[in-house]
Amino acid sequence: MLGFEVRPASRPMPDAERSSILKAPVFGQVFTDHMITLRWDDERGWHDGRLEAFRNVSLPPSASVFHYGQEIFEGMKAYRQPDRSIALFRPERNAARFNASARRLAMPELPVETFIQAIELLVRQDRRWVPSGEGTSLYLRPFMIATQPTLGFTLPSRSYLFCVIASPASPYFSAQAGPPALTVWLSEKYTRAAPGGTGAAKAGGNYAAAFLAQREAVEQGCDQVVWLDAVEHTWVEEMGGMNLCFVQRPVKDGPATLMTPALTGTLLPGVTRDSLLQLAARLGLTCEEGRISVDQWRKQCDLGLITEVFACGTAAVIAPVGHVRGAGGGWTIGDGRPGPVTMRLRDELLGIQYGRVPDELRWTRTVC
Repeated sequence: MLGFEVRPASRPMPDAERSSILKAPVFGQVFTDHMITLRWDDERGWHDGRLEAFRNVSLPPSASVFHYGQEIFEGMKAYRQPDRSIALFRPERNAARFNASARRLAMPELPVETFIQAIELLVRQDRRWVPSGEGTSLYLRPFMIATQPTLGFTLPSRSYLFCVIASPASPYFSAQAGPPALTVWLSEKYTRAAPGGTGAAKAGGNYAAAFLAQREAVEQGCDQVVWLDAVEHTWVEEMGGMNLCFVQRPVKDGPATLMTPALTGTLLPGVTRDSLLQLAARLGLTCEEGRISVDQWRKQCDLGLITEVFACGTAAVIAPVGHVRGAGGGWTIGDGRPGPVTMRLRDELLGIQYGRVPDELRWTRTVC
């Protein structure tokens, strides 16, 4: 296992200032005192691992990441438990997805044990930054960028920087009121990913290319964009940076099935998605990975056969969808409010992450 040199910050944030921030943390705006850095080149492999003060990163203007977009990242959280300990949720899944993204973008893989070691080292060092309010957490952002100073584009970079930074985060939705149902916009003009592309990788370029469609959604009075397939613009794929799930019933008021679009290589394989499929099965729901067209979505809602829809991901956990809009009109899902299956799954998942529900699947990993 690689070692990390520990260089504590000489001037950490004062306790009073940090405590004030933790009372109402804003996602991605304030960062903890430290960061992890680790370098790779084709001669030495992974080397020079450090835990050091959070600081700016210096790169030459010719660094490959600026010109060819070789960059990948992950999103994960550390959760305060009832006994004040701190736990991660399925970090090995994030490590595996990080390496899958690295392979797709021709970047070096990072040993899983080193990935988790880096995360745990930062969390232990900055444990005072993990908030304890209802629904709060410490958001962790591991990422890797290409650093070779060259404008040659026929081969991937020969050097890389891996970093981990952390930011205290408040609930995506109000913990008291519960998550509101979102209104979503069907993007028929833009495409997130095509077969054979980078849709299954958590790469920065995927998100940059989504900004225009998300802005269109907001201009149409919607909260988020729903992506359709790149070939026919017919099949529903995912929502913004989250996977979609549909609560379907073969007959009105019949038993529920949880269906989510299959991983075809154009969708991100979400850790939350995988977790919810397993939890749903344990709660007695039938689970399917398939496909659904826009027309099927609308017709089944009209017939009462789709009663709930939600998106899922690390940041929002579960985001219920209540209304759909598109160029051809719109419709409402169920009564337009979060449904019972959605809320039951949300409560079960949050209960495991925050240590309120027994972790029978051994998904949580205590850090300190």
